[in-house]
Amino acid sequence: MDTQTLYKLWPLLKKQVAGLDVPWLEIMANQSIQRDPFKVLISCILSLRTQDKTTGIASERLFSLAPDVQTMSKLPVKKIEKTIYPVGFYKVKARRIKELCHVLIKDYDAKVPDELDELLKLKGVGRKTANLVITLGYKKPGICVDTHVHRITNRWGYVNTKTPEKTEFALREKLPQKYWLEINGLLVAFGQGVCRPISPLCSRCDINKYCEKVGVTASR
Repeated sequence: MDTQTLYKLWPLLKKQVAGLDVPWLEIMANQSIQRDPFKVLISCILSLRTQDKTTGIASERLFSLAPDVQTMSKLPVKKIEKTIYPVGFYKVKARRIKELCHVLIKDYDAKVPDELDELLKLKGVGRKTANLVITLGYKKPGICVDTHVHRITNRWGYVNTKTPEKTEFALREKLPQKYWLEINGLLVAFGQGVCRPISPLCSRCDINKYCEKVGVTASR
C-alpha cells in the first residue's frame, strides 16, 4: 500500500470506525471543554495492561478526588491505590503518579510538558504515552503507535517494521501530517473491532481490497 491508496481508504476507514467502540482516552479528551494534558497523562499511566473500561472508571474516580496536579500530589499513595484499583499494577502506578506530580510541580511549574523530549524525561513515560499527551492533550502533531497501529500498518504493507518504535519513525517519514492526530484512535478501534490480531474479520472490512494482508494466515 502506498500513500495514494491511503488517501482513498481513509474516508472508508473513518466511516467503518464510526460504528465501533472508540478508545476511552479519545472520548475523554474530546468531551472536555478544555483539553487537559494532565488527565491524559495520568489516564495513559493507568491504561497500561488494563482494559479500556476499567481505565475509564478508575480515571474518573481518581479525577473526582483530585482533578489537578497540586491536589493529586497531596493524596496519600494508599488512597491513590484504593481509588484506582483494579487497574493492572495499581500499587506501582499509584507510586508513579505520586512521583510524577512532585516532579511536575518541582521542575515544570505544575504543568505537563508539551514537547516530546521533555515528556520522555518523566519516569515511566514512553513514546506511546508522550505522543498521546501531545496529540490528545495539546492537539499538536504526534504519532502514537501502540500494538494496533504497529500491526495494522504493517499488515496493510504501508510500513515494514519490527517494533512499534520503528513503526513510529517510519510513519513520521511517510504518513502525511494531516493524519497524525487521527491514526491512533482510528486504528485502536479498528484493530479491536475488525482487524484483530488473530483471524481478522476481513469479510466485514470496508478496506479489504486495499490491504496486502501481510502476515495474515487465517481470516474470517
